[in-house]
Amino acid sequence: MKIRNLILALIAIAAMSSCKSQYELLLNSNDADAKYKAAFEYFNNRKYSRAASLFESLSALTDGTERDDTVRYYWGLSNYNFKDYYTAETNFEQFVESYPRSPFAEEARYLRLDCLYRSTLRYELDQTPTYKAINAISEYILEYPKSGNMAVCHDMLTELNERLDKKAFESARLYYKMEDYLAARVAFKNVLKDDSENIYREDILYYIAMSSYKYAHLSVPAKQKERYLSFVDDYLNFIGELPESHYRKELDAVYARAQKALGKHTAAAGDDMSEREFAKERAKIQKAMMKAKKENAEKVEK
Repeated sequence: MKIRNLILALIAIAAMSSCKSQYELLLNSNDADAKYKAAFEYFNNRKYSRAASLFESLSALTDGTERDDTVRYYWGLSNYNFKDYYTAETNFEQFVESYPRSPFAEEARYLRLDCLYRSTLRYELDQTPTYKAINAISEYILEYPKSGNMAVCHDMLTELNERLDKKAFESARLYYKMEDYLAARVAFKNVLKDDSENIYREDILYYIAMSSYKYAHLSVPAKQKERYLSFVDDYLNFIGELPESHYRKELDAVYARAQKALGKHTAAAGDDMSEREFAKERAKIQKAMMKAKKENAEKVEK
């Protein structure tokens, strides 16, 4: 029984060896027809790595012939199905450059941008591939507005842009975590300057206000009054835009502490402002708050 099993194993090994050598002989041959037929057989049997190698080898033989665009397209498609997205992206890019009017051109462009999308990195890492993918997707949408891939493309764009938003937000928040509040405030403001519609806008406005407050609180007494007033500006901007925010209660409490600190600084500075005058100033601020809230409500109604 053991001898019989050994013989069967040797036969199986011999058969596998024979198949391998046949494939290698075909790979190195100049028989374009045999190669073409075998490449599609491997492709249809989902042996994409072997199919890709055969199509690559075949491309040198079909260059300039009617078969060339088919061979080059399926070379890329084989690598794509093998999940070698880096090589497939190069295949499809070269294909589109060489055969922009091929029946495979639209699909090749879509598969290329899909390769780019799949090759992007998480937000903590370099986002150069993300920008490249966004550009490719945007170009495809403009060129093929009626494509059946539109919904997928828009989903890709949304996800990639949100990743960039998160990258910008987290990079600015790093300064806040390091307790460098002046740098944090500047960084958060720059995020909104570059992209006012950042999906983290509410959080960013909150951190701008909190950075202002903490920077003022930790400043030397001589600088605190001016910096608390900067916080008041940031606070009014926040509540004017987001009066119902879940951050509102916390910021209201911080604002009250800032007002108390401003009152002490006013008194300590020997200003001529009386209690009544100070109350008037506070009323002005509250009036500005109410105006901002009303304007925001009118925007919502529109």
